[in-house]
Amino acid sequence: MHHIDVRIEKDVYDVNNRIADANAAHMKNHGVRAFDLLGAIGSGKTALIEQIVPHLARKNLRAGAIAGDVYGDDDFKRIRSLGIPAVNANTGKECHLDAHIVEHSIENLPLDEIDILFIENVGNMVCPTDFRLGAEKRIVVVSSTEGDDVVNKHPMMFRGGDIGVINKIDLAPLVGADLDRMEKDIHRYNPSMPVFRTNLKTGDGVAQLVEALLR
Repeated sequence: MHHIDVRIEKDVYDVNNRIADANAAHMKNHGVRAFDLLGAIGSGKTALIEQIVPHLARKNLRAGAIAGDVYGDDDFKRIRSLGIPAVNANTGKECHLDAHIVEHSIENLPLDEIDILFIENVGNMVCPTDFRLGAEKRIVVVSSTEGDDVVNKHPMMFRGGDIGVINKIDLAPLVGADLDRMEKDIHRYNPSMPVFRTNLKTGDGVAQLVEALLR
């Protein structure tokens, strides 16, 4: 029985990865650079998009977004109010987006009017890790309020990511979180990952993050 489970799992990932590669090629054909945003509920993924979009606009870069959620359209409404093209992608029960959902979502976006696409994954620190979507890079967002052991509890999230964001740095003293410890943990699992510390209420750290994205 165990062998059958493993084979089915491998088939699921293989199919997903094929679609992810097709997504990547499709977006590249339209000159779109896509970034997959991962992190827990409340870590600040939507707030990060809200902060980055004006930075991009000043550089004459047009943003778009896919808002992934199990249910509802709260994040989608926030993103739409930025005046950018967006799609609400509800998974129903699944705790992650997959390449197939993204494939359908990009069919509903005006790709020729988008330079940078943000794919905001479902708020979860485990499930999204195994499912590539076709994005160029993965941004992993954690916040100080999740506790400074959050990185240590989710190593796979960071091993598979490209850019780290430690958010809500202003609240670290209030919740007793050691930001240096968090950054050290990230580099233990992914030594080359650039890490940015942000306060998305004030926009601190966002300009540096945008430079790294566009590099």
